[in-house]
Parts: sequence; C-alpha cells; structure tokens
Amino acid sequence: MRTRPPITSTSHHSTRSTHATHLAARAARWSVRHRRLAIGGWFLGVVLLTVLGSLVGTHTLTDSDYGVGEDARAQRTLADHGFTTPASENVLIQRPDAASSPQALLADQQLRAAIGDVAERVLATGEVTNLRAPVTLPQVETEADLGLVSPDRRSVLVTFEIVGDAETATDRIEPVLAAVDAAARAHPGLRVEEVGEASAEKALGDTVGKDFKRAELLAIPLTLGILLAVFGAVVAALIPVVLALTAFVAALGVVAFSSRLLPTDETATSVMLLIGLAVGVDYALFYIRRERAERAAGHSPRQALEIAADTSGHAVLVSGLTVAVSMAGLLITGLDVFSGVAGGTVIVVLIAVLGSLTVLPAVLSWLGDRVELLRLPGRRRVTGRTPAHAAANTSANTGTGTARLGIMGRLLRHPGPVAVVTGGLLVLLALPAFGLRTSEPGIDDLPDDLPIIQSYDRVEAAFPGEQSAAVVVVSADDVRSAEVAAAVTGLRREAVATGVMYEPITTEISGDGRVAKIAIPIAGSGTDDESQRALATLRDTVIPTTVGAVHGTSADVTGRTAGSVDFNRQLNGRTPLVIGFVLVLAFLLLLAAFRSALVAAAAVALNLLSVASAYGLLVVVFQHHWADGLLGYTSTGTITNWLPLMLFVILFGLSMDYQVFVLSRVREAYSAGLPMREAVLAGVRSSAGVVTSAAVIMVAVFSVFATLSQVSMKQLGVGLGAAILLDATVIRVILMPAVLTLIGERAWRRPAVTAAGVSVPRPSTSPDATLVTPARGTVTGE
Repeated sequence: MRTRPPITSTSHHSTRSTHATHLAARAARWSVRHRRLAIGGWFLGVVLLTVLGSLVGTHTLTDSDYGVGEDARAQRTLADHGFTTPASENVLIQRPDAASSPQALLADQQLRAAIGDVAERVLATGEVTNLRAPVTLPQVETEADLGLVSPDRRSVLVTFEIVGDAETATDRIEPVLAAVDAAARAHPGLRVEEVGEASAEKALGDTVGKDFKRAELLAIPLTLGILLAVFGAVVAALIPVVLALTAFVAALGVVAFSSRLLPTDETATSVMLLIGLAVGVDYALFYIRRERAERAAGHSPRQALEIAADTSGHAVLVSGLTVAVSMAGLLITGLDVFSGVAGGTVIVVLIAVLGSLTVLPAVLSWLGDRVELLRLPGRRRVTGRTPAHAAANTSANTGTGTARLGIMGRLLRHPGPVAVVTGGLLVLLALPAFGLRTSEPGIDDLPDDLPIIQSYDRVEAAFPGEQSAAVVVVSADDVRSAEVAAAVTGLRREAVATGVMYEPITTEISGDGRVAKIAIPIAGSGTDDESQRALATLRDTVIPTTVGAVHGTSADVTGRTAGSVDFNRQLNGRTPLVIGFVLVLAFLLLLAAFRSALVAAAAVALNLLSVASAYGLLVVVFQHHWADGLLGYTSTGTITNWLPLMLFVILFGLSMDYQVFVLSRVREAYSAGLPMREAVLAGVRSSAGVVTSAAVIMVAVFSVFATLSQVSMKQLGVGLGAAILLDATVIRVILMPAVLTLIGERAWRRPAVTAAGVSVPRPSTSPDATLVTPARGTVTGE
C-alpha cells in the first residue's frame, strides 16, 4: 500500500525544498537576481521593437493575396498582361415612378439634366476616368450606353473608374462623393446616390474602424475593472493589463519583420489584440493569484514567489506553447489571410509567455507585499500567517479529515452519473452543429441601416448582377483571331441565354492581343447560393462549349463569387489537416507536461466537446432568427466561412489555459498524498477562483465583439464568449473533476522497473520535481 507524505501547506509543497530545474523556474530565478535588467530590458525592448517596426514598416495583404486556385491564376494572367483593375463606381439616378418605355425614360429632361450634372461634377474633380452614361454626352465624348437603363424603366446608371491604384482609391474618393452629393441636392425630385468599390470600402472602413476602436476601448476598462474586483488593489490589477498591452505593442514591432514572409491585415491585428489581451492577463493573473495565495498561507515573500514560479510558471509555459501550436495550425491552410493571423497571434502569445516568466517575477520580487498598494475600501490586505494557521488552513481546504466536501464533494461521490449527465447535455448542445452551413461574408454581413448598404440594395434591385460580375480571362496566341472572336461572341450569347447572367457584358483585349477580359454580371449577391450556381453554370457549361472548345485557348474565371468559391474549396480541403495537427501536437504537449496519456487524452476530448458545444450554440443563434432583435441583426441563415476553423484554434488554445492550470493543481494535491478524489476536489477548489476570474475577463472582452455591426463579428464574440463560459464552468467545475475521479490513480501512474526487472505501478511525478516542491535558496523577495 502506498504511503503518503504529510501535508504541510495549502500548495502541498513539502517544507524541505529542492532546486527547480524546469525552464519557468530557472527564468524566474534569473529575473529575480537581475530584476533591474529584467524590468528595464522588457520596457526597453518594447520601445526598440516599436521604433524598429515603424521604421521597417509592415507588409499588408493586397487584393491579389486573397486569391487561390483558378481565381488566383486568372488574376496573375491579368496582371502579367498589363490589365489593371481600377476601382469602379456607379451613380444611381432614379425617378419616383416608372416611364412607359426606356425611350420615354431617356426623354425625361429632368433625368437628362441630372445625368449631365453628375458627369460634369465628377469629371471636374480630376479623380475619375472612363465615364459611361445612358445618354450621349458630347462634352465628354461619350456615346449612349443603353445597358445602363434599368428594366424597371425608373433608373439609370452613370459609371466611371477612380484614377490610380485601386488599393488606394479610398484615399481619393472623398471629392467624388462630395460632387455626387452636390448633384443630389441640385435635383431634389430624383434619387441620386453613389455606390461602388471605393465608396463602399470607405463607408465600411469607417463603420468597422469605429466598431473596433470602440471594442478596444471598452475591452481594456472592462478587464481592469474585473481585475480590481479580483485583487482588490489598484497596483495588482494594473500589472496584468500593463503586461498584456506591452506584449501586444512589442508583437506589433516583431510583426513588421515577420510580415515579409507572412503579410498581415487589420483582421490579424484585431485578433492579435484579442488573444494577446486574453492570454497576457490570464498568465499574469494565474501567477499573481498563486503568489498571493501562498503568502496568505503563511509563506514568506521569497517562498511564495518560489512556489508561484515552480507551479503557475510551469502552467503558463505549457499553456502558452499549446496556444501557439493551435494558432500555428492555421498556416496549414495555405491561405494568406489565415497565415497573417497565425503569425501575429503566435508572436503575441510567445511574447506574453516571455513576459510572464521573466519581467513578472522580477516585478513581484521588487514590489513584495506592496503589490497590494491602493487597496479598495473594505478589502483586507493579504499577510503571511503562522505555520500553525497555515497548516490548519491546509487541512480545511484540501478536504482531509472531517472537513466538509460541499456540493462538489457530494457530486464526486458519484462521478459516473455526473459525467454521463453533464457530458450528455453538452452533446445535446453540440448536435445542431451537424446542420452548420457556412458562406462567404457578403453584403448581408453588414447592418441594413448603413446608407451605403441601402444604396447597394437599390442598385442591385434595379440592375440585377451589376454589383456581382464574373470575369472570364481568355488566353490564346491571338484572341483577335476569327476563331477565338467567334468563340467569345458565343460565350456572351450562351451566358445571357442561361437566364442567370446578364447584359451589359464588356470585353477588353490586352495590348499584346493574347488575353481577353470578359466581365459578365451574374445573378445573386455575389456570395449566395444563386451566385454560386451561376458561376458553376459558367465554368462547367458555358465556357467548355464556347471558348474552352477552341484548341490552344484557356479560360479562367475570377471575380468576387469565383474568389469566394475557390477560397471555400481550399479551406474545406485543409481544415481536417489543421484539426489533426492541433489535436496531435496538443496531445503531445500535454503528455510531455503531465506524463500521462490518459490525462492528455481526456483534456483533448473535453476541449473538443467545448468547441462542438460552441458550434451548436452558433447554429441555434445565428442560423435561425432567435436572437435577431437581441443582438441587433438579421440572420443570414449561415455561419461566416472562416469562423469555424478560427474558433477551433482559438478556443482549443485558450481552453488549455484552464485545463493546464486545474490539472497542475490536481496533480500537486495528489503528489502531496491525497487520494485521487480528494486531490481532484482540492485542485478544483484551489483553482476555482482564478479560473473563474480569468473566464469572466475573457467572456467580458469577447462579449464586446457581439455588439459590433458586422454579423461575422457578432458570431465571433458569441462563439468565443459562450464557449469560454461553458468551458470554465460546466466542463472545468463539473465534468472534468468527474472524469478525473473516474480515471482515478491511473491518471498519474506509469510503469517503473524494479531491480529484479519486474514492472510495477508507481505514481507519476512532475516532469520536474519543482512542480511539487519549491526551489530553495535561489529566488529572493528582496
């Protein structure tokens, strides 16, 4: 029968210390011995990285970087043959009622005056070119284009392009918008409004930019407020926030260099802030709460910091590596938009871990009990107690002797039924995930009350397909040859005959005569099922029977719909690889940390259940209309296509924070001599406060994103917030303790070979003895 050592402290550390050897403890010892260097070096490093990063500049993703497959091939062909894709704009001029015929509409003198006025005003800005109108405009040498007259006989379009690079067109669109607004005021009897690539990007950028700025400004005060409630002292609450924000700023500097290999964008920066704030605050919270708990248990400042470094420091290291591995899995997609997110988040997580293992111990060593300066009214200061008080506190908190086990203790007397019921409820919540449908975020991802969206809807209603064009890129030795020209004519005829593609179809020929660019308006919004069916008809039926049938001729399709379809195809093909990569490496990291295949497998399985539950909740909330009024949106009936994979890697990584922390406390209790059920109870009880605090912070930050305008951001906020809440409450407090109790002592047992060569079971110890016992005589609180 196994003998167990006596329990002497709440942390289950023996009174005799051994020298810590794991990386987190060594880093803490070095930082405390050189705390001026550690603290000063951290802030100096942040400043230097920020300055160097701003000097180097960050490489951002361009429109062409988002393309994959046939879409990317078509874009490369256009670029190689001198085609530019300027930002195109439309001005809708609409009467209140319909004319009797298109001719009668164009004979309306008020309408003709408005057309001429718009043309003159926008051309006067010097920012537009290639203007087209439905009537002849001698002053700009433009012939009438009847394709710009709507079938409803109420509307006409004036179209033009913004001069210069489309990537920077938003910088030059303001005077054009002002000119159209002036024309609208000059013709009050007509609707005159502009919508196009540059104007929409500017309006959406302004709206989304304000949203994210509000989210960022709300997230930090929310986090600080919760930390104040947790610690009860201003100084202790500020440390995690400062650590997280400086880690994020430093990461931005590093990203300036990494973006040479992994270009980034604004989405990646927002995710970096989200993850950096979450993990940076969590890691500091775990560390400080453990140090404060050990001081309250009667340890000296030096001993309390030793124990925090040996235990929470190790948990932070394992958690950080797991989060980094999860986010790195996005690189497998081969999609630049995910690669930028992966690179940025891996960098910010690793920097947050570095700060937690180095500058944080140095700061705590320097402050000592002054970390509780500026205490809130009514909050008592944490002070060390006598060993007798500490021992008494230990007995009560670990559940030894006759201590009351409470509700959790009673639940753990029946772990089987508890696991079945709790796990069954989570499985039921996850079942709707089998009906999960994804789609590219389109115009319906944005709020309906945005003026640019209302203008878009009116143009789309009057001119179906005008905003959603498929671009066929035909390549041949000579696209002007009679055979290819006839095939192009046939392509245009067959496309219109399908009923899902429309006039006006435009054709441009490259200067070398080897490429033809054919723009064909298609049905639908550009990303919905109707547009995808039209694209499939174009690719699979129309092209093969026309230009595709000409020997030596090839044709690729690009455009918004083609880009969305090709993106989804690659994403869906790579997603299983990403999931497999994350699961395997997370299992191996947990196996290395806890030396138990059963514990590692259980942790991975519980994380999968947490993610699946979040998927099910997303389907219930966002594929139906249950929360439309509550969250201020209209359901699109689908989930944003990039969200499931993004949620998986983020949630799998962040859930490991709680997983590793709780498991570390359980193993400490077991290694100190408690039976498995009591060790589970002690471990969960001792970690409940900090896990709950960390979860509240994350849920609060993620919930801010549920208030943003974009439906995709609402989905991200609700998915992350709900999953973290479930993970930190139902799974960590009820299901995981029940599962660990069912596993019993097998959780930490591994074979050991005796002198006679006979394999006998023995309890597994920490990968380093220091997870169980603190370092001795090396970390000082001076």
